[in-house]
Amino acid sequence: MFSFRKVSTPALAALLMVTLPWSACAVETVAKPAQKKQSKEQTKKELKQGSKKAAKKVVKPEATKVVKPEAKKETKETSKQETKTEVSKEAKQEVKTSPDDIMVRVNGTAITRLEVERAVKVMLAQNQIEQPLEPEVMKQAEAAALEQLTSAELLYQEAAKLEVPDLDKQVAEKVAQNRAKFSTDAEFEQALNGVNMTAKDMQDFTRKDILIGNFVEQRFAANAQVTEEEARKFYDENLDKFFKKPETAKASHILIGSAENASAEERAKAKEKAEALLKRVKAGEDFAALAKSDSSCPSSAQGGDLGSFSRGEMVPAFEQAAFALKPGEVSEVVETQFGYHIVKLTEKQEATTESFDNVKGKITEFLKREKVQKQLSEFVDEQRKAAKIEK
Repeated sequence: MFSFRKVSTPALAALLMVTLPWSACAVETVAKPAQKKQSKEQTKKELKQGSKKAAKKVVKPEATKVVKPEAKKETKETSKQETKTEVSKEAKQEVKTSPDDIMVRVNGTAITRLEVERAVKVMLAQNQIEQPLEPEVMKQAEAAALEQLTSAELLYQEAAKLEVPDLDKQVAEKVAQNRAKFSTDAEFEQALNGVNMTAKDMQDFTRKDILIGNFVEQRFAANAQVTEEEARKFYDENLDKFFKKPETAKASHILIGSAENASAEERAKAKEKAEALLKRVKAGEDFAALAKSDSSCPSSAQGGDLGSFSRGEMVPAFEQAAFALKPGEVSEVVETQFGYHIVKLTEKQEATTESFDNVKGKITEFLKREKVQKQLSEFVDEQRKAAKIEK
């Protein structure tokens, strides 16, 4: 029950790429987008009282090295050809890293426009934000991505000073784990292409993630301690927000729809049809079958199943009828702005409160992460002051 998903801190927002394996997340996000909610979820939204309408850390590729060929007899033509080839390679590299493409240099390391665009794409995918964005919003996203990339580069430059045992092995294992999430090479390649990545990029990102993770663990996490008094204080102050589970009901319904602005005659006919169906239910006919054949709600495809909901989620008349029932009971005809309902209660869960002992471990881990994030934020701020950042 207990979840901290609603809790956020400025440090977490600013250093998100540090706390998540972005190379893996980026690929998975593009390849496996969130499924659309089922129709019964849409129905629940309609019945609710009020509708509530990452940067990727991109690693600078290593410079291409010119490998000296095996010794051979050199001619003037051979020498000319090799020289021409080398100049051509250098020219291509110049195009890829031209000053126009560089957004910022962090202690001499360039962060390019391509890297920023790639990071924005990953952030939008992670947060399931539809594109295209308004120009002003896109500009803000690019600025946020650039700030995050800069912070991550500062961290990496410190992290690279620490030795990580079996680093190559760890990188290979993590890359393999991520690759295993895809059924075919083609699917994997498609996911990479979706965020303008190559297999080499992914290896580089994974290597940086491991190095930064090791640095954060040794420098900050290992020393972050949370006392029982701190955990208890958080529990007491957030008891209603996180640790109390409200009473819930699971119900199905048959809806004979009728618009609020329908004529009195139309509303009367709809009510009459609902009452006729209620008699059939009371006579023993299968509720789910009648919902499938006669309900005008999209939930009819699931036999009228609306899933679970707590008080305050549904319109008052529907909610009052549902919570007044015992599991297995069927209501009388209930009128709402959507029409006429026959409600069947499937299950009811009483309100509960989680004990401190049951959630102490989760609270401790959460508070520890917050302390680490605060220290990280302060550390990056100090690094920025000392760094040479050229925009």
